[in-house]
Amino acid sequence: MQTTNNDTEPQNLLAPRKWWHTASIYQIYPASFKDSNGDGWGDLRGIISKADYIADLGVDAVWLSPCYTSPYVDNGYDISDYCDIDPRFGTLGDIDVLIAALGTRGVKLIMDLVVNHTSDQHAWFLESRAGVESKKRDWYIWRPGRQVTLSDGTRVQQPPNNWRGQFGGSAWTYDEGTGEWYFHCFAPNQPDLNWENPELRRTIYEMMRFWLEKGIAGFRMDVINMISKPTDFPDADVVDAGSLYQPAEHLYYNGPRVHDYLQEMRREVMDRYPDTMTVGETPCTDTAEAVRQYVEPERAELDMVFQYDVFSVDFGPTGKFSKAMWSMQDVRDRIVRWQHALSYASGAWPTFFLETHDSARSVSRFGDGKDENRWKVAKMLALLGTTLGGTLFVYQGQELGMVNLGLDVPVQSYSDIETKAFLKQHLDSRQAGSPNRLRTVDEGVAEQIRLKARDHTRTPFPWDNSHPFAGFTDGPTPWERPNSDFEVCNVSQQEGDVESVLYFWRQMLRFRKQHKETLCFGDFYPVDTGSSPVFAYFRKPVEGPGNEGILVVINLGDGEDVEFELPHGLEEEVWRYVVLRGTHAGRRGARAGKLLLRSYEGLVLGYQLVCA
Repeated sequence: MQTTNNDTEPQNLLAPRKWWHTASIYQIYPASFKDSNGDGWGDLRGIISKADYIADLGVDAVWLSPCYTSPYVDNGYDISDYCDIDPRFGTLGDIDVLIAALGTRGVKLIMDLVVNHTSDQHAWFLESRAGVESKKRDWYIWRPGRQVTLSDGTRVQQPPNNWRGQFGGSAWTYDEGTGEWYFHCFAPNQPDLNWENPELRRTIYEMMRFWLEKGIAGFRMDVINMISKPTDFPDADVVDAGSLYQPAEHLYYNGPRVHDYLQEMRREVMDRYPDTMTVGETPCTDTAEAVRQYVEPERAELDMVFQYDVFSVDFGPTGKFSKAMWSMQDVRDRIVRWQHALSYASGAWPTFFLETHDSARSVSRFGDGKDENRWKVAKMLALLGTTLGGTLFVYQGQELGMVNLGLDVPVQSYSDIETKAFLKQHLDSRQAGSPNRLRTVDEGVAEQIRLKARDHTRTPFPWDNSHPFAGFTDGPTPWERPNSDFEVCNVSQQEGDVESVLYFWRQMLRFRKQHKETLCFGDFYPVDTGSSPVFAYFRKPVEGPGNEGILVVINLGDGEDVEFELPHGLEEEVWRYVVLRGTHAGRRGARAGKLLLRSYEGLVLGYQLVCA
């Protein structure tokens, strides 16, 4: 077996090092984490009550999903007041307490920044739509419609262009009061802000400073590469002949002035708070060159962005809920691509994640769905994530090996706005072809929803096996039902079990810190394993005391045991391997230079050159 060199030598381009280079960041979805007052909603006081649990996990920061004032049409990503907390979650005073509670335990707080759009109930938008002469009219994107003459001579008004929104239908909504259309990439309740307006930008920067002055450690920036649009709003090419509205992501992602805006934001805000960090959500930014434009230090924009190749590996040709032909080897190849493209040595910092609030559960997506393999898959994915370079993001419940909702929950009852919008399109389309058809969901479509819907990661966190709501709330009705498997997957059950997924995550996060020079900063060299289900890679340490070279070997398959021959180095070299961590109990060492890997087994081995 051979290693593949990435032909990059360390140049210390990212020096001086920052705390976030070695950080593991835990995402909390506040509605679902812990309810402190029995109203059925997770809240800030609930998070505060679990500060010890968070610190014991071994993470360095919490990324808190939106808890700002919101009508909650899109679960908090429709904000009506950026500088206040929604009453369902608590108060501004609770945020201060949370920052302090985490801080005394060595954990920082990062807030979600959602500035591509607001709620249609935000005071800015209410003033903007009050009239065409409103002082804030230009804070949002307004355009007159297009007059179209029908075959019978009737003139009707159509949207300004043919762009499709992210949740289906037109990306424009008509406003009766002013006779114009406003633009929204997402729901009509989420009008897009007009970043061309300098007064708007100054107000956003002031809001960011408000939170940074409170002591937060930075921002995760929601769809930040969508804030700049082409001002002429050209029609998108017709690729879906059966629809009035066409996909236009290529026109509004990574727009013409996005880098100007981010550089301005860096100068006006983030550079004044030097111990903070930014991570951008930048969908459809698929090339290393495009990513580097956001994260190269000399460009002074973002510290890092999320790489979506692994996240979207199972998305089909017509979008997230269409079926794709893929394998775990595709996952392996995508990881290798980005570990080579972004690294400490290359001068552009990477991230790694397998779950967020916008995904389904990784064990369900990347495993085989068999109960007997569930915990194996969860540990295997934990070992993978904690041994790759860059900043690691872990989503609540991932550390327990949580899985998707079961068959006991019909997809028609899923509540997320994205799922509901897709189901409506699907049912409307089926009925249009057969008007007398009952509104039933095609089983193939239902299967994809059960695999990929965002609903799966938004269920209440299972603290124990108590009925009816797994310790999430003492109230009569939670905002969302818990996963019905909480009796076998909960914190209290895993706390004292050294074979549990939770215990394994804690051990691996500590191991990652102990070997940060190798695992966070070190170079990445994949081992060529051909068509084998084994994913193996070396992590070469940056010079420093107490760090050794590491070989990671993972069986991504669920079949029979797989043999892996340990690399022996160059001619005349002899390497000695020692197992440092592993996913399976009862691991024996190598025999005759070979390892026999069980299904979903992962190993971390230290290696040293003993003679040459």
